[in-house]
Amino acid sequence: MNRISLGIQEGATRRMHYGLELLTRALQECGYETSETNQEWNALTYRASPEMKVYIGNREESEFIRSFEQQEVLLYHSQTPGKEGFYIATLPGNLIVVSGGNDTGALYGAMELAAKVRSAGKVPNLLAHGETPVFVLRGPVLGLQKTEIEPPRRTYEYPITPDRFPWFYDKTMWLDYLDMLCQQRSNVVYIWTGHPFGSLVKLKEYPEALEVTEEEYQLNLETFGWLTEEADKRGIWVVLNFYNIHIPLPFAEKHGLALHQPKPLPITADYTRKAIAEFVRSYPSVGLMLCLGEALQGGTYGAEWFTDTIIAGVNEGLHDLKVKEYPPIILRAHALKAEPIVEKATPLYPNLYTEAKYNGESLTTWTPRGGWVQTHLNLSGMQSVHIVNVHVLANLEPFRYGSPAFIQKSMQAAKHRQNANGLHVYPLFFWDWPYSSDKVEPRLKQMERDWIWFAAWARYAWNPDRDSETEAYYWIEQLSARFGSREAGISLLEAYDNFGECAPRLLRRFGITEGNRQTLSLGMKMSQLTNPDRYSPYRALWEDHAPQGERLELFAEREAAGEPHIGETPFDVVESSEMFADQAWAAIQRASAHVTHNREEFDRIATDIEAIRYMVKFYGAKVRAAVKVLLYKHQVNGNYLDRVDLLEEAVPYLRESLDWYRKLTELTEHTYLCANSMLTPHRKIPIPDGRKYKHWKDCLPVYEEELRNFEFSVNNLKSGSLPAQVSGEERFDSYQPANFRLISNHAELYKLEKDSCLFTDGEVYVQSYAEELEGLIGVRFSREEAVNQGVSVEFETDTSIHVLVGYFNSADSQWLQVPTLDENTHADERGGLSPILRKGIKIPFYPSVNVHAFLYEAGRHVLNLGVGAYAVLGVIAGDQQLKERDVSPFSESSRSLDWLYG
Repeated sequence: MNRISLGIQEGATRRMHYGLELLTRALQECGYETSETNQEWNALTYRASPEMKVYIGNREESEFIRSFEQQEVLLYHSQTPGKEGFYIATLPGNLIVVSGGNDTGALYGAMELAAKVRSAGKVPNLLAHGETPVFVLRGPVLGLQKTEIEPPRRTYEYPITPDRFPWFYDKTMWLDYLDMLCQQRSNVVYIWTGHPFGSLVKLKEYPEALEVTEEEYQLNLETFGWLTEEADKRGIWVVLNFYNIHIPLPFAEKHGLALHQPKPLPITADYTRKAIAEFVRSYPSVGLMLCLGEALQGGTYGAEWFTDTIIAGVNEGLHDLKVKEYPPIILRAHALKAEPIVEKATPLYPNLYTEAKYNGESLTTWTPRGGWVQTHLNLSGMQSVHIVNVHVLANLEPFRYGSPAFIQKSMQAAKHRQNANGLHVYPLFFWDWPYSSDKVEPRLKQMERDWIWFAAWARYAWNPDRDSETEAYYWIEQLSARFGSREAGISLLEAYDNFGECAPRLLRRFGITEGNRQTLSLGMKMSQLTNPDRYSPYRALWEDHAPQGERLELFAEREAAGEPHIGETPFDVVESSEMFADQAWAAIQRASAHVTHNREEFDRIATDIEAIRYMVKFYGAKVRAAVKVLLYKHQVNGNYLDRVDLLEEAVPYLRESLDWYRKLTELTEHTYLCANSMLTPHRKIPIPDGRKYKHWKDCLPVYEEELRNFEFSVNNLKSGSLPAQVSGEERFDSYQPANFRLISNHAELYKLEKDSCLFTDGEVYVQSYAEELEGLIGVRFSREEAVNQGVSVEFETDTSIHVLVGYFNSADSQWLQVPTLDENTHADERGGLSPILRKGIKIPFYPSVNVHAFLYEAGRHVLNLGVGAYAVLGVIAGDQQLKERDVSPFSESSRSLDWLYG
């Protein structure tokens, strides 16, 4: 039996010993007898032993490695190992040296040598191989978050307990997950929470801040401590994300505070700083990632909170600790301008990072552009490491996704277009970790089902610029090993790369938004295609996260005018998506005969591809119908009895789209539990209420009704009849007012009527208003104060009410802007995200006003919407039905064409 002597540098860390353990295991599996020396080797005496030797060390610390470098016995023919890099070299004297750029590099070098030994079945005769990662941080996300709010707690507020997150305490699952990440050379796992400190630390100054029982706290302490040690051993940072300013419920109740604080207070700052300091003392190898937007008015208070509270707390916690590496602090560039905050923070902490979303909250393109790219360039140009966040992926749910080609090009774009050097990637079904939505018992685990998703992002975060032919060979080998033959591997890779093009293309050209508001696989209604402005579309979707091209409205306008088209058109997208879907379907059918392993999972992949093909065909037919409708709009010029032939041409396309959707519904009834992982009211597209409309079978009746309504409208137009919405004959009842008590002494009540003034200062007078608003009692305050510092309105009510808030239709900074779920997850906690009356009030010389309705339960409340002028137009009963409509003149509102669909 061949003998190998193994050595490791004196004072080696857990990471290096773990690398030695993995290498030892590989050598023994290949028939080697191993022995480990306890003494530091010397460059002048190591030859005394004639047997084969392997030495593992950190070149920054190992005298043995440094002596070889100084003697020029160890030279690097490729890049000198950088941070987390390694070089494996065969040296004279029957010696193999694993030279790590740091401790993690030594671990990765030992792992690489172990892989080469297993591949060859022996120790290779000649080794001269080096690698250093391109991206500094590389890893996926998990969420200690749920989708159901637990009153009186609010969004994101979930204490860490076994009943809420049983998977968090599953050590077997964690070991499998950490081993997978280590094998892929991922070096971070991000854990997202709202406010974790109330579950993980106790403070003698604030004992009321602990929000779990003593038994749960001790379990959390043991579990999280074990997790961080196991992760650290594998070279993995644990990074905890939290939101600002969120505080524990019992702490808030004792001190009479709201759970979410928009600005710092002395007590919240003191508590948070002390909590972070204690957390860092307890878990010095854990990084922190924080969101200064959303609840906190980050643009105003972000720098103060970041420097005086967060960084101060970390530095306080590290003060008496001897750490080898400072834990990372990552600032999310979300809902605020991060650059000035980073500039102030850089002198205060040596290991700062920034993060921004790669394609917003989806995966749409490898050619990001516009203002979003500029944000990345601004952040990557600062004295910090910049990370791209592949976020939420709602457009890919619930199907498998694993196009290595698309992912590689995306990582190349992150490097070369956005100048990023860190990766933060979501799983494909984030809100239901660790399970997928497949209708299988026992339920499938995402880390197993979506192995190729995790593996591809990790591989190209290590090095995005790998040769494409080599990569094809690599992935074919991976797929062949899983499914039994090279023929199967070749066709599977072709299928993955083809269907991987479909969802990104469809969303970026037709979608309303990229994130939690929309589930692409459930389809879209005709109104959402032909009148997207009604649904608060997220412009960055096509201006920043898509190639240059035309949305449906612009395409139809240019088509009707005979003008040339620019960039990617709607027809380009549907035709190419149909082509890719058909090619993926053909490839998966070719693969079928050659599959000898994992047949059940192969069949599930094939079913996913079939479903995606039906989805693509549904969109293709519906887009063609939408184009006909929009051509009608641009050719009739308000004479809606003209060119009805165009609408007649749309009917068969709409019928075809419904036929495809029925196929999709029938298929998914047997394969998926639901279409998305966030089953909440955040889901607005295609149909509000993610709990009720979570499966294709729930949406199918809506599309069937849409077709019936469209056919009815077309037949009426053919007979010369206009609907009431267009003819101007429709009438509307006034809202039912509700009693309330105004508490704020800086505001006053007023009656909404013609010539009412909406503010206590200035001349913003009502010219006309929607019939529904007749006779309501509103609240007015200083417009100047609202513009300069923001105005809050405190009130009390004995019953459930809707507060009607008017947002002015202008992007000018003097007017309060409507929040969106794309940037603020709290935006729809009380409803009101979408207007109930579009252009519900007209004002001379000022923008029109959209009316939104916010729901409040009985009690005392503060309306705190931020900086900018807005109007409180009235208070109405909370139980009445509110029908959305456009209050524009008939000639204007009818141009939306929504009346065609019912």
